[in-house]
Amino acid sequence: MKKNYFLTGILSIIPLAITYFIISKLFTLFSNPGQKMIKYAFPNMSLPFIDIVIGFLLTVLFIYIVGLIVSNVLGRKFYKLFESILNKIPLVSYIYSTIKQITDTLTISQKHAFKKVVFIEYPKKDIWTIALVTGESKDQNGENYYQVFVPTTPNPTSGFMLYLKKENVKDTNLSVDEGLKIVISGGMLAPETNDI
Repeated sequence: MKKNYFLTGILSIIPLAITYFIISKLFTLFSNPGQKMIKYAFPNMSLPFIDIVIGFLLTVLFIYIVGLIVSNVLGRKFYKLFESILNKIPLVSYIYSTIKQITDTLTISQKHAFKKVVFIEYPKKDIWTIALVTGESKDQNGENYYQVFVPTTPNPTSGFMLYLKKENVKDTNLSVDEGLKIVISGGMLAPETNDI
């Protein structure tokens, strides 16, 4: 019994510890460039906490300016050129493309490219798969269809696009973000009760 309590305690602490570790590392990562600028401009300044906060704000401002530049036509061309150079470097291209696919997935979900999450019988009857509705259409006889995207695990940016009759699709109560979490985790983050 005591062993179970210890295991439960460890499993409860691990997510909190990892979350704290990632957030603190990201804060340090984003505040360091700004801190260096402040130390260079004001070498005699000795207020560590203010130094960190101002450094963080300067770095966030820099990231905002980069986003502004990349959003315009000329900036986008330079960014594409930089990406093409990265994609030619063996190990770097694999790491970069993987991270880029994950961030693209998050961006797609934020733009509401997917209308809702549904279940479909795929690849055969009685086997249910999560699919994301991307649009609706009608066939030549006026029957209603969904265009659905079936994402693959663990990389949801690849998958299959299918036309399915609306009657062959089962609605879920999942949000797009919840559906993507289930796909990316290989079902480990799925709720205990499904809508099948």
